[in-house]
Amino acid sequence: MKSVQQGQGQHWDPVCGKQLDTPEGRPTAEYKKRRYFFCSERCRHTFERQAERFRLNELARVGALMTPGRVRWGLA
Repeated sequence: MKSVQQGQGQHWDPVCGKQLDTPEGRPTAEYKKRRYFFCSERCRHTFERQAERFRLNELARVGALMTPGRVRWGLA
């Protein structure tokens, strides 16, 4: 299972954007074969209600970072 990461060993809460130093013992959820870590149960619950929206936002950010000058949906 993959987790939401940016850089080596850095995990981010996809709801509030908080950096999580250690994901162990944190609330988690799995969506489309990917594991997400959260700072609190509140963020996990918010994610579970709108998981597809957060996933599409993540794909848009990755596409924007990988394509200079324009936003492209999906991963390269």
